[in-house]
Amino acid sequence: MNNSDFLSVAKASFKKYLETGARSNEKLKIFHGAISKDLCDRLNDPFNYHVHSLGFGHGTEKAIRGRYINKWVDITVANGRDESIAGIAVKYVMSNYQQNSNNYFENMLGETANIRCSNIPYFQMFIIPEFIPYFDNSKQITKWEHFDYHNIEKYILLSKDNTDTFLHTPNKTLIAILNFKSSVHGEIKTLWEYKNFYLNSPFEVVFSEAEYTFSRNVIYNDYDLFMDKVTHMIKSF
Repeated sequence: MNNSDFLSVAKASFKKYLETGARSNEKLKIFHGAISKDLCDRLNDPFNYHVHSLGFGHGTEKAIRGRYINKWVDITVANGRDESIAGIAVKYVMSNYQQNSNNYFENMLGETANIRCSNIPYFQMFIIPEFIPYFDNSKQITKWEHFDYHNIEKYILLSKDNTDTFLHTPNKTLIAILNFKSSVHGEIKTLWEYKNFYLNSPFEVVFSEAEYTFSRNVIYNDYDLFMDKVTHMIKSF
């Protein structure tokens, strides 16, 4: 799966989210399943590596032994003895980001430390639209949030960490900022209008053109490179 395929899958997952709602895991089956299949193809060793996730293989997640607690992980790689040896967490934010932004980041650090302290490599994927609707309790869009430098700054700092020293830092992180190539931010006012537009109008999903500079721990808007790095690290660990 190359970058173009990744964007197509992100679009399909987004549309499934609109069709089934935020509480449904159907969107995860599409997204996690496609990533898992790609990882399995890249590892290319079915006797020594087994990939587990929703939407792939047996269709279930698998737990990884943590230092403090065991954790069910979005995508888990197991060895030939069915022991979990690596994990990938996938966060695809669809709405109401700002109120949860610190929680997303702190949870990422905590779950990464718990697993990496058990000497298991752990990777993170953070995917988010560049412009995100904020829904109130009545499903009205009260504002459009712009994911910009203010939000990305902590990930830039994370990218400079020494992963051998700071075990809360993922071995590799993908940051993918998506642009849905539509100019509806001032026109759509409700969840119903939002669904109706994106389910019935053609639109394109591309990577954001915003430019940010990261150090080696974080890969920006390049799924293919990220998966190459993940695959190499799993095989060499």
